[in-house]
Amino acid sequence: MNRRDPHRAFPLPPASGGRREGDPPGRRRWAAIEDPLPLESGVRLPGVRLAYETWGQRAADGSNAVLVLHALTGDSHVAGPAGPGHPTPGWWDALVGPGRALDTDRWFVVAPNVLGGCQGSTGPSSPGPDGTPWGPLFPYLSVRDQVAAEAALADALGIDRWAAVVGGSMGGMRALEWAVSRPGRTGSLLVLAAPAAASAEQIAWGSVQVGAIRSDPGWRGGDYHAAPPGGGPHLGLGQARRIAHITYRAEPELDSRFGRKAQPGERPGAGGRYRVESYLDHHADKLVHRFDAGSYVTLTEAMNGHDVGRGRGGTARALRRADMPALVAGVDSDRLYPPAQQERLAALLPGADAARTIASPCGHDGFLIETEQVGLLVRELLASLPQPRPHPVPTPSLSASTSTSASPPLPP
Repeated sequence: MNRRDPHRAFPLPPASGGRREGDPPGRRRWAAIEDPLPLESGVRLPGVRLAYETWGQRAADGSNAVLVLHALTGDSHVAGPAGPGHPTPGWWDALVGPGRALDTDRWFVVAPNVLGGCQGSTGPSSPGPDGTPWGPLFPYLSVRDQVAAEAALADALGIDRWAAVVGGSMGGMRALEWAVSRPGRTGSLLVLAAPAAASAEQIAWGSVQVGAIRSDPGWRGGDYHAAPPGGGPHLGLGQARRIAHITYRAEPELDSRFGRKAQPGERPGAGGRYRVESYLDHHADKLVHRFDAGSYVTLTEAMNGHDVGRGRGGTARALRRADMPALVAGVDSDRLYPPAQQERLAALLPGADAARTIASPCGHDGFLIETEQVGLLVRELLASLPQPRPHPVPTPSLSASTSTSASPPLPP
């Protein structure tokens, strides 16, 4: 049954907003992992593919490669316009290109879609062993599992060691896991608006969002991908997005932008909305048309499980492994991942100075919005490294038939 949100401005969404087989590839490429990927849970995940995009040219020895890792609802499309295959413009477009902070005349920039995602990489909406979407059979993933898949991608690209690993929010969690589990492959590190371990409050926020999705009748226990438009769990996913978006922004910003103003033409208290409600509805509508509810659940649960110290003798001991040059920055108005978390992280990383501050009224989203400040941090980190003199070689074109095996992490 189709279930329409009375305030929906878009047509009924598909059962899943994730990329489907046969959709335009855009500028994505794919790498496949030949052997089943061993997960922390003991499950071996077969048929893993990672979608990725690159900018610039790889040096002959791969020494100029920079790994950029996206946040929860991001994807591999860091730079470039929206268009066929890419429902949104690049989320850090101002940072990538000739002469920009990630200068593609010098650096070879690689951005994968995370394992468990829905924009080309293996996840709940992608085909499983029987050719139908994985759905409820898709296994639990940890951040460590996601990094293991990214290490396999690095192997396929011939990159033994990243010059830098850069990420914010969920991408910052993965960047930190790279530094702890594979310090020999992580030349330098930039972590933005992310903690060493998810806190109780962050787990609580994530749990509420997952609960909103699972309580939607359209969820069907995760087996909804064959439902008609409007028949998937889009109401639950939209509600999860509304909850999340409140945590992504700052209270003073919301108050200054919207206050108690009514949405034009509507009367709050008589069935109408305040402007801030319309704002949240808009972001919910956009997400359900480009994202998969199962991926949202999978990735949120992975973030809730994030803890670099788990099984490694605690956070301080684990972080001592990450002795590469590092920068850590928080957003001064971030109420989801408050700056105190980045301050503690920076104090424990051997290669980091005191945590830096991104000044923004926009809350957690400041790491995406304040590209000028983030660009300065990227430039500072890369300037501390040996500057590459690339001898360009053709970038490997990895189709779904190209394969590699995952490289093992350090022991706990």
